[in-house]
Amino acid sequence: MKIQISEHFTTKKLLTFCLPSIIMMVFTSVYGVVDGLFVSNYAGDTAFASVNFIMPLLMAFGSLGFMFGTGGSAIVAKTFGEGKKELANQYFTMIIYANIIVGVALAIIGFIFLKPAALLMGASEEMLDYCLKYGRILICVVPFFMLQNVFQSFFITAGKPDTGLKISILSGVTNMIFDFLFIGVFRWGVTGAALATALCQIVGAVIPLFYFARKNTSLLRFIKFKFNKTVIFRTCTNGSSELMTNISMSLVNMLYNSQLMKYAGKYGVSAYGVIMYVSFIFVSIFIGFSIGSAPIASFNYGAKNSDELKNIFRKSLIVISCTAAAMTALSQIIAVPITKTFGFSPELYRLTVHAFRIYAVSFLLAGFNIYGSSFFTALNNGVVSAIISFLRTLLFQIVMVMLIPLIFGLDGIWSSIILAELLALFVTVFFIFRNRKKYGYM
Repeated sequence: MKIQISEHFTTKKLLTFCLPSIIMMVFTSVYGVVDGLFVSNYAGDTAFASVNFIMPLLMAFGSLGFMFGTGGSAIVAKTFGEGKKELANQYFTMIIYANIIVGVALAIIGFIFLKPAALLMGASEEMLDYCLKYGRILICVVPFFMLQNVFQSFFITAGKPDTGLKISILSGVTNMIFDFLFIGVFRWGVTGAALATALCQIVGAVIPLFYFARKNTSLLRFIKFKFNKTVIFRTCTNGSSELMTNISMSLVNMLYNSQLMKYAGKYGVSAYGVIMYVSFIFVSIFIGFSIGSAPIASFNYGAKNSDELKNIFRKSLIVISCTAAAMTALSQIIAVPITKTFGFSPELYRLTVHAFRIYAVSFLLAGFNIYGSSFFTALNNGVVSAIISFLRTLLFQIVMVMLIPLIFGLDGIWSSIILAELLALFVTVFFIFRNRKKYGYM
């Protein structure tokens, strides 16, 4: 059954529509975990710690793709809601071109400054070589990584979330197959992991380029356009919250790693790596739902259909609440079996299980903040969305991870995320109530 963003949504229909984007985000996170499993089991603790140490920097480069994708898709969906189909496709094409240009520039800059950045982050001598081997390969494919992130949003706006899901699965399977070959069979270590990830990002970017370049059954395709700096600016400002979220996460992860090197050495970084892998999967469910539901909100906002906007908002909060409770309970159960799969030493195993169970309490709160920020992006209010993201993913976490360990030591690092999410929730609720009459979602 094909569902259009212009329809009335029941809870079942909303979940059905968002399911492909949820699975797509989860699958993307899962193949990152597969990387970690192969590196940990075949290349050792130091290689595993090094990959997790440099990964936040690489994710920061790719995060611009989320900015173009979420900010641009909100504008395109709103333009569709206003009945301007040709203009919407012009905007779409222009945004993709802009993304490619920015991606190439970042790849060049990143390759030049990778080693100084790794040293500045505090990479130890034994970790530096692994960091550079892994990072230099992935820096070269940053344009593809950005495009992969952009198309995740635009496939939903195009009314083809199922196509986006299929491409994401193909991309993930590519990564897993070559992880097995390059790391498990050929024993290329972190170089093999980087090559496998690079290939999967190329697949996730090139196939959509060909799809939208020809006639297709979706709402979007590449057409001739006139450059519009106002729309590019609106795309960047509207998607700034997602950019802020991803860059902040990368910066905070670097800070976590720096703190953990002080309090627990490379074991702390390894434990945090496992937590991040699982956290990416869990949080990706919230992100996938938020990305999936955003075009519906944008369309109804553009069409001035306040009744359906209220309906979407109310049902989304119910979904987030139920998911958050289930996710937190599940995380406590799977802490032990998940950690065992990484083949850690007994000391590192105990540290990881303990840390994960503390950190996982944050899942009760994170979903509401992620959805709140995404919802304001969908309403084309990039300022509010960016404020929520900035406070949640950067300011609050930096303050907590710097101060709480002074009182509680290592456990303070694991629990700092809980206090940061709680503070962010107060901010999210404040903006939701403050803007309810302006947009009519309550």
